[in-house]
Amino acid sequence: MQLLLIEDEIEVADFIKQSLEEVGHTVCHLDNGRDGLTQALANSFDVLIVDRMLPELDGLKVVKAIRATGNQTPVLFLSALGQVDERVKGLKAGADDYLTKPFAFSELMARLEALSRRPPHVQSEITELVIGSLTMDLLSRKVFRDDREITLQGKEFNLLEQLLRNQGRVMTRTMLLENVWGYHFDTGTNVIDVHMSNLRKKIDPPGSSPMLHTVRGAGYKIEAAA
Repeated sequence: MQLLLIEDEIEVADFIKQSLEEVGHTVCHLDNGRDGLTQALANSFDVLIVDRMLPELDGLKVVKAIRATGNQTPVLFLSALGQVDERVKGLKAGADDYLTKPFAFSELMARLEALSRRPPHVQSEITELVIGSLTMDLLSRKVFRDDREITLQGKEFNLLEQLLRNQGRVMTRTMLLENVWGYHFDTGTNVIDVHMSNLRKKIDPPGSSPMLHTVRGAGYKIEAAA
């Protein structure tokens, strides 16, 4: 991928740039919003990685200016501002995704790959995923089933999100490892089985109709309870 990184924290920028280049991507880095905007409009990139708080021109204004020109290159916001209202501001400004600091590189990589696979000129505005009585709010990162809030750990939430975005379809172990953990190969560990077991206990408690299903020899899927 050809990536534009607009980030003024040098240590963070160096880490991201080096890590992405080590796995084969090309990264152009600018440390202020004004130069970043100029670069974004002058060249073609697969994904733009934009910090929220930038010198000269803040991230919100950068993205709004990019969108005002009709440029629909996918944008991922990076920010230490993780409150729900801040994430909402970022998405309303025109960003496609929002990742809060600190973050795991594997999650950053998975989100970038997901954004790069989107059809051109399509911007996702989905903030809620629903199947039957199960609801996931992507902004507040809250999950409910039958109005009962379900507390999920980070990877459990991301795993459920992938299943909900592909509801009714079988997600293979390789797909889940790539989209949730950022691995492009089967690690040979039982990390998915452990997380799926924990997730199933929370989503499908005793007495409820099951929604999470194991498809023997294929993977996992989620369907509305019968």
